[in-house]
Amino acid sequence: MELKRVVVTGLGAITPLGNNVEDTWKNIAAGKSGCAPITLFNAEKFKTHFACEVKGFDPNEHFDRKEARKLDRYAQFAMVAAQQAIEDAKIDLETEDKNRVGVIFSAGIGGIQTFQEEVGGYTEEGGPHFNPFFIPKMIADIAAGQISITYGFHGPNYGTVSACASSNHGMIDAFNLLRLGKANIIVAGGAEAAICAAGVGGFNSMKALSTRNDEPEKASRPFSASRDGFVMGEGSGCLILEELEHAKARGAHIYAEVAGGGMSADAYHLTATHPEGLGAKLTMRAALEDAGMQPEDIDYINVHGTSTHVGDLGEALAIKDVFGDWAYKLNISSTKSMTGHLLGAAGAVEALICIKALENGIVPPTINHAEGDDDPDIDYNLNFTFNQAQKRELRAVLSNTFGFGGHNATVIFKQYK
Repeated sequence: MELKRVVVTGLGAITPLGNNVEDTWKNIAAGKSGCAPITLFNAEKFKTHFACEVKGFDPNEHFDRKEARKLDRYAQFAMVAAQQAIEDAKIDLETEDKNRVGVIFSAGIGGIQTFQEEVGGYTEEGGPHFNPFFIPKMIADIAAGQISITYGFHGPNYGTVSACASSNHGMIDAFNLLRLGKANIIVAGGAEAAICAAGVGGFNSMKALSTRNDEPEKASRPFSASRDGFVMGEGSGCLILEELEHAKARGAHIYAEVAGGGMSADAYHLTATHPEGLGAKLTMRAALEDAGMQPEDIDYINVHGTSTHVGDLGEALAIKDVFGDWAYKLNISSTKSMTGHLLGAAGAVEALICIKALENGIVPPTINHAEGDDDPDIDYNLNFTFNQAQKRELRAVLSNTFGFGGHNATVIFKQYK
């Protein structure tokens, strides 16, 4: 059986750097930080007082009041990003065969704010007074369900949950279903909204978050010696993945082609990545093999790069191992230095950043690296694209995501020809 080719025909985004794709990309390319003091709750008593929040998002501009109350913030982000992507792809909802349109929308956590509110109000003395929408607002698959209900898409419909690798896993699933001919179009993406007391407090207790409260905009500093943890982000990214011949037949604009995907497990630790990057090596090699590519075919890697000591070092070691001499000719960057870490939405947002990089011939930077802040264990002969974007003609880009539990997923996009 000959596998079908899969392309990207629509993009949508709600991120800490913009409430659409163009604003997000403009600020990414300019090297701006989306980090600021937390406004969504009073974080004064927490170890971390800052995060990369979505700014200026009013759900009442997108949903009527009754509908908005049925949706957790993460699902609101998902539905708005999906609407943007569907409109960008110019899918004709009147004539499209909706039985052949699927939705795979991912989250690492889901409705944690809803869970906090509902459980926080329970006492044994008062008894149960739970909202009937508690469970459907909270569950991590409900964004996919809500999108399919809104548009009447009857194709494959679910959400993948693998912590911070969730949306890369979802995009790989969508890619495989499309190239096997199981659908014509799949709305693929991820969403997360965990900037709440439970989310920040939980990650603080693990000592996973940066506590650089005096200069939050510089807190996410991947590959710098002074890195002290990741910065929480929120938002959603959405891609319309489409079988090539179907896209051509309807005259769709094609942003890029999905070249391949790889998956692996560290099988090492609940939260820490393998110190030598074992799982990272396996997933990148698997993606290259799936794409039928050699290391020299990749020009840019959007790394997982969360600004943690073990994670950043392990990924840098893995890149050197997989790419050999070509590792020194690649551009590498962590856009989490600007967006923060969007957890289950990270892969989708970083995928669309990769696609915009392909489109514009611009490699986004890794910001916040200062002179003299070099980690002696990291090879700075690698081009981490520190502090300023670099122009480069890009043929193919690779994007890594790694999640708690040792879940690793890599996607490769290339110029469509």
